Amino acid sequence: MKSTANLAIADFRWGQIVDSTGRAFKDARLFPGGVEEWDWRKTGTRHDPGIQIADLEDLVATKPDVVILSRGVDLVLQVPQVTIDFARAHAANVLVLQSEQAVAEYNRRIAGERVVALVHSTC
Repeated sequence: MKSTANLAIADFRWGQIVDSTGRAFKDARLFPGGVEEWDWRKTGTRHDPGIQIADLEDLVATKPDVVILSRGVDLVLQVPQVTIDFARAHAANVLVLQSEQAVAEYNRRIAGERVVALVHSTC
């Protein structure tokens, strides 16, 4: 992961997140300097129990000001309290939001803050 400015999310729709360079992802991990596919299989993430600490470990190593965790379009993806507590130990602000709200908040904050985000584009 690079340590430069965040890329914006240019488009969000069910099943697709497009960054400002035109790359598309189903689910995305966004961090200062880049974006990559969020592959749930790497950490065993499922809708329940939800986002795992392992999904965040390398992201918080970038020393973000803000961590944004999306719960999906229909709020199906869970975020366990232990994951929220882990994020709070590494960032001043932790936001758990519905996906469209998470995208809007991410794009709003990237101009002035170091932001990491996990964005789920479906359910």
